[in-house]
Amino acid sequence: MLENIIDAKNIEGVKALLEKSEKCVILTHSRPDGDAMGSSLALAAFLKARGKSVSVVVPNEYPFFLAWMPGADSVTIYDKAPEAADAILKAADLFFCLDFNALSRIEAAGEVVASLPAKRVLIDHHLAPEPIFDVAISHPEACSTSELVFRLFWQMGAADEVTREIAECIYTGIMTDTGNFAYASGRKDIYLIVAELIGKGIDKDIVYRRVFYNYSFGRMKLMGYMMYRKLRHFPKKNAALITLDYEEAQNFNCSKGDTEGIVNMPLQIKGVRFTCFFREEVPGKVNVSLRSVDDFPCNKVAERFFNGGGHKNASGGEVRGTMAQAVKLFEKVLEEFSEELTK
Repeated sequence: MLENIIDAKNIEGVKALLEKSEKCVILTHSRPDGDAMGSSLALAAFLKARGKSVSVVVPNEYPFFLAWMPGADSVTIYDKAPEAADAILKAADLFFCLDFNALSRIEAAGEVVASLPAKRVLIDHHLAPEPIFDVAISHPEACSTSELVFRLFWQMGAADEVTREIAECIYTGIMTDTGNFAYASGRKDIYLIVAELIGKGIDKDIVYRRVFYNYSFGRMKLMGYMMYRKLRHFPKKNAALITLDYEEAQNFNCSKGDTEGIVNMPLQIKGVRFTCFFREEVPGKVNVSLRSVDDFPCNKVAERFFNGGGHKNASGGEVRGTMAQAVKLFEKVLEEFSEELTK
């Protein structure tokens, strides 16, 4: 039996807000991943089936290998259509904020949302959410926001309303945010939820192939290049680093999502406990992805050095500067966290 972890007052709070709302907008974080899209699209389909007017707004483009997900084609991308997105936000009477804990994580949309009177519901599994939400379903112990969305349906007594399409979205979020159950996935409740999703008719193997066997030819060439040319191993620190500058990405015709998951690959090296991937998105801005195993705290590294945050084993951030400056910061990380890395 699935344990109820969401406080009953929050369940009732969501129900009360839904009774009064007509136009719901679902928001998720910048550079949305599988969990951000999965949780958002699952909630959108659930609310639409209940007769609500629902829009999903994301700050920027999501990876192409998530485009198959039910409802993805109706998502509004803020930086591609800011006027249309602003009109959607201003018409809303209820915001659902999924998979982020601060309005800064939705970039320009955050300032608009902050200025509007609509109520805000948070559903998230990151630490320390801002105190700006009318209902805050915040559970850092959850493996993903998609897990929490399913739990919301379950505790609302609405598990029967979860369709196969909704289940596919939720499973995608859980699968991707646990690295296909390689980390943050040791609780038995996760597998009870997966069993419920399979009971809705999903084919988990097909979902896996749609996400992980759906890359471009350019990605395959890029992976070979980065593993051979750009991977640096620091065996005395049990760490690894991969870098990709702007010109290199352009040479390989990188599409959105082509570098997804590359940060995980060095963890296959014996002894490596911490990996970092720097990608220069545009000159002067380096995106940072961090992964770890065991108890090494990626989120502390992200907060201290890379203006970011996240989970213990999976975090991210950015460096406003050159790739050389980013690498210098990585070297400082190895110095400051030497004891944790080598114990």
